Amino acid sequence: MAKTVDIINDRGNQRAVDILEAVQAVSHLVRSRQLQVLRGGPEELTPLETRVLFYFSHHPGGTLGGLTEHSGRDKGQLGRLIGGLRERGWLSAETDENDRRVTRFDLTEQALRRQKSMTSQRSELSTSAIRGLTGAERQQLLTLLERVRENLEAITPEN
Repeated sequence: MAKTVDIINDRGNQRAVDILEAVQAVSHLVRSRQLQVLRGGPEELTPLETRVLFYFSHHPGGTLGGLTEHSGRDKGQLGRLIGGLRERGWLSAETDENDRRVTRFDLTEQALRRQKSMTSQRSELSTSAIRGLTGAERQQLLTLLERVRENLEAITPEN
């Protein structure tokens, strides 16, 4: 009689699922805490608006095309979002000198001030999240998460 595999009770596979669920839970909590800070403030930024501002803070003079490629989001959706951020004074726009079809975006002074505040809040959240971990544990966690990220990035559609 051929040996059968009991997939339902395969604890090795379940542990892998448990790890990804734990990572998702942590990620959800981080986004939730960040959103709590954003809500109720005078700016009323959405999480996606905040990510767009973070993108342009790390890519001054970036373009809609660059943001689209980086985020994987719909170009039309991001274009509308950028338009709203410009109207509200968060982004400035300038036509590229070499290619007049390209618009480059930068944070305004208002956005730069808010960015500093959000960076400070993110730093406080990060510190709270790893409270109680030793330096070695922090390094081990970072190393393991980087390996998980690399494994996920290596997945191709045919895998």
